[in-house]
Amino acid sequence: MKKLVVLFAAFVLLTLNQAFAYRASDFSNDTKIISAINLLEQAGETDVLRNLNRFAVRVSFDDLSSYTYNSSKAFAVSTYNQYGTRIIVINSIYRNAPVEQIACLIAHESFHTKRVADLEEETIATQKEAATWVRLKNTSKVYPDSRLTKRLDKLGGLYLASTNGNNLVQQKIASSGFYKNQFGLN
Repeated sequence: MKKLVVLFAAFVLLTLNQAFAYRASDFSNDTKIISAINLLEQAGETDVLRNLNRFAVRVSFDDLSSYTYNSSKAFAVSTYNQYGTRIIVINSIYRNAPVEQIACLIAHESFHTKRVADLEEETIATQKEAATWVRLKNTSKVYPDSRLTKRLDKLGGLYLASTNGNNLVQQKIASSGFYKNQFGLN
């Protein structure tokens, strides 16, 4: 009887693992993005993959200047295509960024689930980006001296220095002129 219970438990566990398995190619056909999604899976970022899967999100690189106001300066956006399907578009100027950094941008955008972000959602998404960078950053690797590297390092530092009563990531977002305007915090 014990062997039967153990066998049944193993069967259920293997079945659940298959049910929650993700194929990076479900989300993109770009090899860099697929590598980033595989890295997220290897790092145990199941919440990111669950969000991508839940909304059937496709991820790609593109010139963001045609997406929204001032988006040419954006790192990535979560938006909708002409069919109403949610997509994540990473600014094509970061196509050659390290895979860890692309993974962080995907992690961030995967947490945008509302049609229009608010301070709470932006905070959660940015904290996820920062936590992912802290987890994935390879300390023995030299990263490019880019705007993206500087952003991730700054966010990672704020994330690590935050406490329960003092969320430095949220304070940074709330004090940003861009987000003050977007969220009506003036």
